[in-house]
Amino acid sequence: MKKSHPIRRAMLATAATVSGIVLVLSLKPASDPSSDASAQGGASPQGGAEQSAVQDGAVTGAASKTEYGPVQVRVTMSGGKITKAEAVQKPQGGRSDQISADSIPKLNQAAVTAGSADIDAVSGATYTSAGYKKSLQSALDKAAQSGGGGGSSSGSAQAKTVTGDAVDTQYGPVQVRVTMAGDKITKAEAVQMPKGGRSDQISANSAPKLNQAAVTAGSADIDAVSGASYTSAGYKKSLQSALDKAPQSGGGGSAAGSGQAGSGSGSSGSGSGGSADSGNDGGGGGGGSADVAPDARVLTGAVAETQYGPVQVRITYNGGKITKAEAVQKPKGGRSDQVSANSIPKLNQAAVTAGSADIDAVSGASYTSAGYKKSLQNALDQVGG
Repeated sequence: MKKSHPIRRAMLATAATVSGIVLVLSLKPASDPSSDASAQGGASPQGGAEQSAVQDGAVTGAASKTEYGPVQVRVTMSGGKITKAEAVQKPQGGRSDQISADSIPKLNQAAVTAGSADIDAVSGATYTSAGYKKSLQSALDKAAQSGGGGGSSSGSAQAKTVTGDAVDTQYGPVQVRVTMAGDKITKAEAVQMPKGGRSDQISANSAPKLNQAAVTAGSADIDAVSGASYTSAGYKKSLQSALDKAPQSGGGGSAAGSGQAGSGSGSSGSGSGGSADSGNDGGGGGGGSADVAPDARVLTGAVAETQYGPVQVRITYNGGKITKAEAVQKPKGGRSDQVSANSIPKLNQAAVTAGSADIDAVSGASYTSAGYKKSLQNALDQVGG
């Protein structure tokens, strides 16, 4: 019995060793895939997908309110990377001017360097830095959403966001950004609005109405919001600036040919204008390639001040003809509303028919007509430029 005991122990030890080897061998394959994945860079396929899904171009983040004023960031993306960052809005007034002047360039640089919103706050500008990072993240989120559309890639490829110039009003700057799909405004938003005191209430009431009006009208020819005359005027001016920047689909094209028609004879202008009108009324087809020419140009004349308010005209110039005329600004308020409503459509029609600014004044609207003709002529003067 005693002699058999060591043998039994040896057998047990051998069995334990074999079991251990089997266990190790069974575990090893499970560890290989994970090491394989890390060798291939498990996170990099995700990163690559994110980069390819990010929309190139300029994207503006949502305005982030801070204790000292709003901060809003716009980034330019290329190949999935931030190539430029800038603050569209930043705290202003008093000491905020100095803090913004010091911190914003550092934050812009940090955003480009980091390629994300994971950046350090600038010392002495805690609130501004927090607002900057929040708006920056919003811009990056928008870029990722716009780029990963999938199905309607052709529609999203044509959509473009354009920001108008900031317009100073008596109560503060107004700046408008629009999203265009083809020739239509699909979204309008106020990047800047007057702030502080009663302006907060007026802006909160008027901005949504103006945004909606811009989308509905598809132009800057929108009515002022009651009680927000200055804000509305600034909004319309910035909106027009954005729309002027938007039409870039067609090249300069036949500048010489269209230049000849700038002050062309009234008779030939009216003849061709008439046929253009009938072609449009007919619904298409008959106008030939000139009606659909890619070098159609939209030109906005200078504002003409009149005794009852400013008049500004925008024309669409195509194939040496005015194919469309519209009043971007017109006298408003009191009886001016009625006068403008009666005269502007007639002046628009006359401009298209005559093909020049040599049009008759509308009875009862002498000042408006004179301002219209002056702005129309300025728009035509730009044709050859």
